[in-house]
Amino acid sequence: MTKPVALITGVTGQDGSYLAEFLLDRGYRVVGMVRRASSENFERIQHITGDFELRQGDLLDQLSLISLMKEIQPSEVYNLAAQSFVPTSWEQPTLTGEFTALGVTRMLEAIRLVNPKIRFYQASSSEMYGKVRETPQTELTPFYPRSPYGVAKCYGHYITVNYRESYDLFAVSGILFNHESPRRGLEFVTRKVTDGVARIKLGLASELRMGNLDARRDWGFAGDYVKAMWLMLQQGEPDDYVVATGVSHSVKDLVQVAFDHVGLDWQQYVKLDAQFLRPAEVDLLVGDASKAREKLGWEPEVSFEQMIRMMVDEDIKRLQ
Repeated sequence: MTKPVALITGVTGQDGSYLAEFLLDRGYRVVGMVRRASSENFERIQHITGDFELRQGDLLDQLSLISLMKEIQPSEVYNLAAQSFVPTSWEQPTLTGEFTALGVTRMLEAIRLVNPKIRFYQASSSEMYGKVRETPQTELTPFYPRSPYGVAKCYGHYITVNYRESYDLFAVSGILFNHESPRRGLEFVTRKVTDGVARIKLGLASELRMGNLDARRDWGFAGDYVKAMWLMLQQGEPDDYVVATGVSHSVKDLVQVAFDHVGLDWQQYVKLDAQFLRPAEVDLLVGDASKAREKLGWEPEVSFEQMIRMMVDEDIKRLQ
């Protein structure tokens, strides 16, 4: 029997690295797409680079995607690549649109032209809800994005639906709420906090400067969420799913759990700094994943507290 072949864009990112591990464990031939760049950042996939293939391709270049599809003939494509850091999307709104919106169209177009039987997963985002119309948010909650990133993700989401309905592609979107891990980039608030706590604990820093402590998010563990991506592509019919824990925590909760874990009082170290406030803030995101629970049999396994402690421990280990 031939191995199923999965193509992952954004394989060097947090989700890409967990998904690659997950699919390798299931006997897939995994191909990761990477952009040609003068500096490579492979630290998240270093431990598995011998187990899967890396190929060049670029979401900004239609022909490179078509060539790659023809060459590797994937059975599943996971489009995780994006300019995904929300604050950067204000500084580079056009580039964010090129990758995060039009990049999805180029990917779908490549599938349509090369082999319409390829199953396609699009990484949608809870940032599409933005200024929320209802709580918790479901697959049917209207979108009201509050950043260029959120707007671009809405385009990517709807173009996926459009190709599914117009060309009968097996194309799905996972509306993933915030998911974190020790592999999260340092620019994201969870990792900024756990790295900051580790530095303070080890005497490498004396304070942690933060923005809005009242913003609330539904935070889950990235390792749990990649399983949901895979499950969506194993169904009989293509559909979109919210993937979330259904529990919201404030940034203050996050800070408290992280400092408590190393036995420190957060109020002695955290300083509020206006430069970290966003132009338009999203106050409360919390997802209702009952559809994923019922149809996919998916449940989050790692709790918020377990995840934050794991991240603090890993940051301490890395800094030591």
